[in-house]
Amino acid sequence: MKRELTKYSGVYERKSDARMHNGKADSCFDITYRLDGKKVWEKVGWLSEGYAAKVASEIRSNRIRNIRHGEELPKDKQKVPYFKDVAEDYLKWASQNKTREGRDDKYLYKNHLAAIFDDKRLNEISSFDLERLKTNLTKKKLTAGSVKHCLVLFRQIFNKAILWKMYNGENPIKGIKLPNLQNQRERFLRYDEASLLLNELKVDYSSRKKSVKKNLTEKKDAQLHDMALISLHCGLRAGEIFNLKGQDLDFDNKLINISDPKNKESRKAYMTEAVKEALSKRVPESPNEYIFRDKRHGGKITSISHTFGKTIDKLKFNEGITDPRQKVTFHTLRHTFASWLALQGETILTIKELLGHKTLAMTVRYAHLMPEHKRQATLNLEKAFDKKRIVHSQI
Repeated sequence: MKRELTKYSGVYERKSDARMHNGKADSCFDITYRLDGKKVWEKVGWLSEGYAAKVASEIRSNRIRNIRHGEELPKDKQKVPYFKDVAEDYLKWASQNKTREGRDDKYLYKNHLAAIFDDKRLNEISSFDLERLKTNLTKKKLTAGSVKHCLVLFRQIFNKAILWKMYNGENPIKGIKLPNLQNQRERFLRYDEASLLLNELKVDYSSRKKSVKKNLTEKKDAQLHDMALISLHCGLRAGEIFNLKGQDLDFDNKLINISDPKNKESRKAYMTEAVKEALSKRVPESPNEYIFRDKRHGGKITSISHTFGKTIDKLKFNEGITDPRQKVTFHTLRHTFASWLALQGETILTIKELLGHKTLAMTVRYAHLMPEHKRQATLNLEKAFDKKRIVHSQI
């Protein structure tokens, strides 16, 4: 088909010998412009597709404008990546930068996101898709926490794509309301309950017969006792206890270095005398060895022993309780540590630093346990006011 110049500059028409439109030969419109000193031809489209010479002229003007201002032309733009490609890069990053080597994210992606979004390009995913995901996950009886974790993971993957310059659009999760969680742990142990628990976990070597089987049981219980003691007296998470190595213990200054916490920000914990005594008996031969080791293979522990749950059942701490927030778990010991600090009048900022929270908002839930502390603050204000008032009345 021969190109013929139209009345519009740089716009050409080609009449088809085979295609018809409204009883006449269909026409295809091309535009031409210069890019980097070279003449470029670009097909715009057919008259039957809604393109006309005037439309082609407007497109040509846009191209020239883009070139003049150094903007990208449509044909030069990279295709938007598929969600699965971005997710693959994200999970590689997570394995090196997130706790548990990103295993939690891998699980959520594989089980709840991959099948829905993998074959979609990022610009094809809408807010409606995410609302539908939230609804479907809820119908599958996932907890509000799990639904929220899935949506947060999606947000993180998308944000990384934008940060890594893989995509320059907007995250479709913007405006999606995340589930409101009501799962903050409320139960904490009384002093007598904590003593009962530690006593039950601690092994009385003198009262048990010595046998290979018994010794294995005693060793396991003694280790669990010491881990519970550290969480209760120092506020460490289970994962932080599992990660402790010989090099993390400073007995001279009674410090525990927590070098790989949940939020990736190292902090110090302070040994009580009981914790110091327990840890001093567990110093490994090499500073790079773990303090607590899995009895089966001698490596790192990855979960709390079922013995803890059995002990809680034996003590009937959870008897008749159905609300998960009121049930005693290993994490309750860390929560108890913070609650005891609040009850004795320590400041929220002090509790925040000892727990390793990133923000005060995570710690402020312990404020309601400070009635005496707040009452004393009010009384001190009154004393200061009365003192000033007396001074002024004497002038």
